[in-house]
Amino acid sequence: MKFLPLFPELVRQLFREPATNRFPAKYLPPTVTGFLKAVGEGKATIVPPVPTPPNFRGKITYKNDCCIGCGLCVKVCPSHAIELIPETKQIRVWVGQCIFCSQCTSICPKGGLSMGDEFLLADEDRYSENLIVE
Repeated sequence: MKFLPLFPELVRQLFREPATNRFPAKYLPPTVTGFLKAVGEGKATIVPPVPTPPNFRGKITYKNDCCIGCGLCVKVCPSHAIELIPETKQIRVWVGQCIFCSQCTSICPKGGLSMGDEFLLADEDRYSENLIVE
């Protein structure tokens, strides 16, 4: 009878709206390729994504023309996701290691680093171009 206290919560969850984004289609299609073909023909629509809130901490954006190569962002990064390239006095951000704490954007004296809106960063290769910011 240990599950008895969980029963009211289970009943509440059955009638609540989900807190996450819905699937991009209104209903789950029988095949994804068939659905994408229908979208291309204009017979189906994709549910638009939920807009990101203000001050969202997404993928880091880097303006290399603003960077002076001071290395403060490298020193303050707790996950060691930023690497200084001494030859060019530029940085490289490994997004796969980043914990999106925004400490690097706060300490940058020239404003070369900022947090973007992009958050769909899943990739099969941790060294792909999508996960390295230069």
